[in-house]
Amino acid sequence: MVRMKSVVAPSDVPRLLVEVARRAEAMGLVEPDATAQVRRSEAPGASTNAADLKAVRHIANQARKAGIAAATAAALNNVEAPTPEELSSLLRTMMRALEASPAPKFEWAGLGRVFDVEQLASLLDVSMSSLKRYQSGERPTPDPVAARLHFLALVVSDLAGSYNDIGIRRWFHRKRSLLDGRAPAQLLTGEWDPDEPGPGRVRELARELVSLSAT
Repeated sequence: MVRMKSVVAPSDVPRLLVEVARRAEAMGLVEPDATAQVRRSEAPGASTNAADLKAVRHIANQARKAGIAAATAAALNNVEAPTPEELSSLLRTMMRALEASPAPKFEWAGLGRVFDVEQLASLLDVSMSSLKRYQSGERPTPDPVAARLHFLALVVSDLAGSYNDIGIRRWFHRKRSLLDGRAPAQLLTGEWDPDEPGPGRVRELARELVSLSAT
């Protein structure tokens, strides 16, 4: 019998680590310096080292505080030196968990680092007074608003690999041929739902930047 063993490309783990860090930062789970710690790993041919492992464990532990990917954090903390294959699998699991888990308690702060109150209220279709109450915790964030907030955090994390904060804000208001000449913000109006076709096209456009940066 010939046993086939999958091999993870040397650049796979550093790339995934940076993507997870960007997502966690946009969601407000970690501070921006957590992403800066792992950016150097994005270089082609970079290998996982002790500093990278410390950084991803920190991200996983912060995500666990939001009730996200607790099993992944436990696995990372229990494994002294995971192999690249194990770490790749854990990072992919964490990515999926972050994607599927709105965390408004943290995401208000994360997006507040990118957008001012007026911009964020407009994109979320909420009044500024309500937004401030949600941000402060004075009122719980309604599920539909939490879903839109999480969607924006995911889009911001996709854009963060190509744009700075100013560029991200401008991206939402620039007309795009792939959106039939409309700006992304024009497809995020009213009580929009992330599962609707319009927002889906916005996310697809943002994710293309991730694909380009990975090539």
